[in-house]
Amino acid sequence: MKKKNTFNDFIDCADYLIKNKYTSTKKLCASGGSAGGLLMGVVVNERPELFASVIADVPWVDCVTTMLDQSIPLTTSEFDEWGDPSNKEVFDYMLSYSPYDNIKALDYPNMLVLTGFNDSQVQYWEPAKWVARIRSKKTDNNILLLKTNFDSGHGGASGRFDKYRELAMEYAFLIDSISNN
Repeated sequence: MKKKNTFNDFIDCADYLIKNKYTSTKKLCASGGSAGGLLMGVVVNERPELFASVIADVPWVDCVTTMLDQSIPLTTSEFDEWGDPSNKEVFDYMLSYSPYDNIKALDYPNMLVLTGFNDSQVQYWEPAKWVARIRSKKTDNNILLLKTNFDSGHGGASGRFDKYRELAMEYAFLIDSISNN
């Protein structure tokens, strides 16, 4: 029950970089995938003003619903790390940071959300419904893109050059979004 330390530490690092003029909110970008995508989801809900752009790759953003469904692969094996939300205390703690459940009406940074149609760990609909909810509540005109790769799973594209195309798209998104700030 110390998972929030991860989120607070990440936010503190971003604050430090800005406060000490290593970067600015107009140039700071963040990226994370899977559980790192959960991190991205939390930080954009808690401190969206810190980041110009965020990439969330196969983000695990509806952690409460996922962890309550023991038919999903890996759910029960993740109880040691995340807790079992059938326990009320764990449920309430997870709900307090769950990105999907904590979307607010506010200005979100530019965001690129990537998902794989064949992902058995973070099903494609989880990032899709997260993006839909953000779109319905966000108060800005920043970019919010969802890209579903219909040929990939949790590890992204697997063709000889496909991973490089995905990486190039991510860099292009970041460069474009910060150059417009």
